[in-house]
Amino acid sequence: MRRDVIHSLLVANRGEIACRVFRTCRDLGITTVAVYSDADADALHVREADLAVRLPGAAPADTYLRGDLVVAAALAAGADAVHPGYGFLSENAAFAAAVQEAGLVWVGPPVKAIELMASKTRAKELMAGAGVPLLAPVDPATAGEDDLPLLLKAAAGGGGRGMRIVRELGALPGELQAASAEAASAFGDGEVFAEPYVERGRHVEVQVMADAHDTVWALGTRDCSLQRRHQKVIEEAPAPGLDDSLRERLHEAAVAAARAVGYRGAGTVEFLVSAEGRPYFLEMNTRLQVEHPVTEAVFGLDLVALQLRVAQGEPLPQPEPPQPSGHAVEARLYAEDPARDWQPQTGTLLALEVPDAPGLRLDAGYTGGDTIGVHYDPMLAKVIAHAPTRPEAVRLLARALERARIHGPVTNRDLLVRSLRHPDFAAARLDTGFYDRHLAGLTAPGPGDPATAALAAALAEAVHRTAPAQAVRTGARAEAVRPAALAEAVQPGALAAGGPPPVRFGAWRNVPSGPQRKRYRGEPDGAEHEVAYRTPRTGAPEPYDAPGVRVLAVRPDRVTLELDGVTRHFTITADPDADRVYVDTPGGSYTFTALPRFTDPATHTAPGSLLAPMPGTVVRVADGLAAGAAVEAGQPLIWLEAMKMEHRILAPASGTLTALHAVPGHQVEVGALLAVVQEDPAPAPVPEETA
Repeated sequence: MRRDVIHSLLVANRGEIACRVFRTCRDLGITTVAVYSDADADALHVREADLAVRLPGAAPADTYLRGDLVVAAALAAGADAVHPGYGFLSENAAFAAAVQEAGLVWVGPPVKAIELMASKTRAKELMAGAGVPLLAPVDPATAGEDDLPLLLKAAAGGGGRGMRIVRELGALPGELQAASAEAASAFGDGEVFAEPYVERGRHVEVQVMADAHDTVWALGTRDCSLQRRHQKVIEEAPAPGLDDSLRERLHEAAVAAARAVGYRGAGTVEFLVSAEGRPYFLEMNTRLQVEHPVTEAVFGLDLVALQLRVAQGEPLPQPEPPQPSGHAVEARLYAEDPARDWQPQTGTLLALEVPDAPGLRLDAGYTGGDTIGVHYDPMLAKVIAHAPTRPEAVRLLARALERARIHGPVTNRDLLVRSLRHPDFAAARLDTGFYDRHLAGLTAPGPGDPATAALAAALAEAVHRTAPAQAVRTGARAEAVRPAALAEAVQPGALAAGGPPPVRFGAWRNVPSGPQRKRYRGEPDGAEHEVAYRTPRTGAPEPYDAPGVRVLAVRPDRVTLELDGVTRHFTITADPDADRVYVDTPGGSYTFTALPRFTDPATHTAPGSLLAPMPGTVVRVADGLAAGAAVEAGQPLIWLEAMKMEHRILAPASGTLTALHAVPGHQVEVGALLAVVQEDPAPAPVPEETA
């Protein structure tokens, strides 16, 4: 048998899977080649590759779905082989054939196997002959009430595209048309078929790995039941709650399916398991799955390395797969808003940091500073946890996600944490309707403490604003102020113990101990939080009217508070370009948008209203000023004192004072209505003939 040694590999994909394949290539000493669209010119997979080739354009149809361009890129870069990843051209038989015709090694199954499994309708016919259990297909043209509900599926693809659930016959024609259009757009093939929709079914799959020497491994089971829009969100291995006989039946069916098509390489046979425990063949994915890391963790394997081994004509290392160990759970981190119909989110990802700990793995397609665009799937990364038992793995993953620093567009992070801790998930009561039933509760406001997080953000901002002033007042040259100086902790009493002279935090107050107020809007729920603090002449800023809260330390990037005797830490990250601040705590994370400290009430009041621009004291009004008096534009009408300075309130236009609310000696808040001036009407224009 011919054996090809791979020295250089092109990955015909992008994002997380390209980075994942590159990682194994680096371990094996294989040169890596990326392809990229214009939208991905600075993407992580491009930065990590040894070589990269541009595919002009941005849309997938013009770039990653252009097999001719990808093959040309591989030849131009001197690659020996092509790995398709998942999605795009990974299950395209014509592309696999073109790769081989160009003299390149195809890291995937035989073209014939792809062809046989490419159409789910033909695949089901083949599986029936192999004795694999199936759901009986339904002809949409003759479907009746007894056939409902129906599941429409694209014959040529997966990933939830081209799938529709139909519960009313009247909706069937429209859903067929929509599913066909979506399938044609995603896969270039609009064929759609129908089968019974199994309520509360579980999505269980078997990973297979086969070589050209008649060895086929069934690498356990995975449960992928937690899905949104028919796309998986949380996966785990082994699938919990299956008895030994059912597991054995699934393994045997998966091996039979692989042998029926002469399969080689990594593939996945997917089943729907009914609530009664009956399995039905869904499809065979002739590629590596997104969720392959949980199988790798449990079996201690590198499936990409095995793919490369098989592609080079080598046998699998042993006739039987290794024994599994422990349990693994994977969560897909998406830039999307689950509370708003899973809307994809775009923008700059400022930070993506997941704790590094034994049993944790991060497969990411983005890093901090990358831009999440509109052209591709919004998955940012996958976080995987492996532990001896399922409860331990679930706990480890939930805690890692909870402690992750993810700043930028809205993500599904909180949904993932709540899903992992939901009683039904903990008890392995799993089915594909999980989010249909629980989404409202999983996206409702949680039990966290956003008000205290907002307070921490305000305190950090107060220190950040004042730190440069401290340096200047102590005689430091502006250019000599070290960035690190801004991050040094301000401890209560530190200034009194020989530190810099007192500094007033903030602005717009009459006395040093007066409260400052800061308003934030929480994201994505939109709840508003107003916090108050004050800064004494010595020491750090202090919460105002917040019993049980004591400041232990404040820096621009970190705040430590004592709450009812318990010390808590808050990590603060400000994004000044968006007036946004991120607060990370060991128990959760918060995103706030700073609202104007002194709102402009003029946008909510009648024209001519004179409003206090700041908190202060009315020290006097113009002599003889009273309602009905005539005033001139720019005439001083009212004097306010704030921060030991007088501020004049001027008439905005010539007219009549219709109201006067300012009284000497009275304190006023920002936005208080002081007076109203009604502008004189403009004179009528003079006709030209009489000018």
